[in-house]
Amino acid sequence: MNKKIFIACCLIITAFTSKAQQIQRFNPDTIRTIVIDSAVNIVSHRLRAQDFIDAVVSDTSFYRAFQNMKRYAFTAENRIYTYDKKNKVNGKIYRKIRHDFLNGKRQTTYLINQDTGAVKKKNGKYDLYTVEMFDYIFMNAYNSDFTSGSASSAPGKGKNAGYKAKLKALVFTPGRRISGIPFISGKTEIFGPELRQYYNYEFARGTYMDSIPVYRFKVVKKPSTADDDTMIKEMTTIFDMNTFQILGRYIDMKFSNMFVDFNVQMNIELNRFNGELLPTKITYQGNWDIPFHKEERASFLIVHKDYAPQAPKAAAK
Repeated sequence: MNKKIFIACCLIITAFTSKAQQIQRFNPDTIRTIVIDSAVNIVSHRLRAQDFIDAVVSDTSFYRAFQNMKRYAFTAENRIYTYDKKNKVNGKIYRKIRHDFLNGKRQTTYLINQDTGAVKKKNGKYDLYTVEMFDYIFMNAYNSDFTSGSASSAPGKGKNAGYKAKLKALVFTPGRRISGIPFISGKTEIFGPELRQYYNYEFARGTYMDSIPVYRFKVVKKPSTADDDTMIKEMTTIFDMNTFQILGRYIDMKFSNMFVDFNVQMNIELNRFNGELLPTKITYQGNWDIPFHKEERASFLIVHKDYAPQAPKAAAK
């Protein structure tokens, strides 16, 4: 494997990363909009740990929530911060965007579009690969190249298309093996026979968005487990207690060896509009460091609001 291919493969994971103890995260625990009532004995609820595991691995509704966006008008507010080696902010992006339909076509209106500091190269492209990837995955989720197919579908065309497909699979189908990522592929399959021994399961019940009864299923690395045995340190999933649909997910990933050093926390929240799940908030912070490439540090706060169903009408002839 030549150096460029190796670096690109590493970027697909390390685009997720951060030194959490240095960068103050936007959302330090899974979903601040959930109030935990108590621990829960799942047996008394006629559930097993395997029920939660099966739901996490087989779920498609979490990804479909992003696909659903293409049928709605909405407002997106995106705040992105980049950091220097001393962990001081050296770049900011703020966008307030309105997505609507006009004559059957989606229209994007930038209400606010501000870039300051070290965020782009002279050619106008993002200076950080992390920002480029997340701009593709989350800020352009309504585009056809993202909303067609499944989260693990074959990659589309264009530069880094294969790596973007792996990134989508990591975000939307965690717990599965993601092949093609050097030194890390086997560490994503946390429910498999090799890694399952390294984790504890915790269950709680609570209320989400002040009204929705939920289960919280937390997969946490055992204290006795060596850091290099795992990559995912915590994965918490919020389930609607009535439908068992996933409403939120928090992922904490850390890994370090001679080839790569990363540490990431990400939180994604959904809510229902007209009976459909749609994304409402994504928070991320991270940095990554691999040989022959400069260290990257960034954090994000992405909010979607004011959803309104806008079924596209046939364009006028």
